[in-house]
Amino acid sequence: MSNPLRINLALQGGGAHGAFTWGVLDRLLEDDGIEIAGLCGTSAGAMNAAVTAYGLTIGGRLEARMLLERFWRAISDAAKQGPLQPTMLDKMVSRGNMDYSPIFQMFDAVSRVMSPYQLNPTGANPLKDTLNQVVDFARMRSGGSKVPLFICATNVMTGRLKVFDAHDISAEAVMASACLPFMFQAVEVDGEHYWDGGYMGNPPIFPLIYHTDVQDVLIVQINPIHIKELPTSATAIADRVNTLSWNSSLMREMRAIHFVSSIIDRGFDDGGKLKKIHVHTVDAEEEMSGYSVSSKLNADWEWLSWLRKLGRDKTEAFLTEHRSKIGKESSTDIGAKFL
Repeated sequence: MSNPLRINLALQGGGAHGAFTWGVLDRLLEDDGIEIAGLCGTSAGAMNAAVTAYGLTIGGRLEARMLLERFWRAISDAAKQGPLQPTMLDKMVSRGNMDYSPIFQMFDAVSRVMSPYQLNPTGANPLKDTLNQVVDFARMRSGGSKVPLFICATNVMTGRLKVFDAHDISAEAVMASACLPFMFQAVEVDGEHYWDGGYMGNPPIFPLIYHTDVQDVLIVQINPIHIKELPTSATAIADRVNTLSWNSSLMREMRAIHFVSSIIDRGFDDGGKLKKIHVHTVDAEEEMSGYSVSSKLNADWEWLSWLRKLGRDKTEAFLTEHRSKIGKESSTDIGAKFL
């Protein structure tokens, strides 16, 4: 298509639930009528963003789709060989069945008394090897990315959000974005130490606003904002605290975007300095709210494939209903969804 609709993508983190985002990306990449203008990701979203940007850079849409499948397949294969082998219980966990997997129970108990510096003194992380097998980060740094790429991590010492772009991207930067402090040692990049970017931006939208000329941002939301039942058990409460924490920064940024949009709508744009943003979302709140945090550690291929299909289906529904709004207006009511 000669004039595809251009859209920025903001990808949330969420462990294995990131396979949902894989499905979203896969569906968008097969559509010639949609062009990815920029990518910003945190944690699992950072991994998806880096793989997608690299694929688009070296071979285009088909290459990006192939690399995404290769990446998630490698994650599943690595999990079979490592200590976090999937169990049937992992796939069945829901708020209707509050049993955590034995793996998650063991990890949760041990992490309360021992840190990653004791449990994993060498700082080994098989995800780094998987990333390096799929993405040539040196090539990305030297040649840049075909699409603007932003990877976000949290500086442990300053509490500030760090945004890596294609010129300083590395496997370490992506691992920093996905570094859960109870599971992994802080990742050092250029003398600074980082934890998961989700603490400060999951994902942040501002890099896409400031560094691309596209008004439309599609947020691929993994962590549910709304739930149907009041959490009353210890595990349900812990799950809700987790999702609230990972969504808090996004909620704050959406409030700011809503405020700026309302000012522009009233006729003030500060001499063209303010930019109206069209916000779109793809999520699976109804389906994903039924799964506990432990399912984010499940890398079973059947589970990942189901998440991928769910992502594709939700994206298909989004495109069917809202394609005509891209480039013209928001398809998401920010006030109703985020405020």
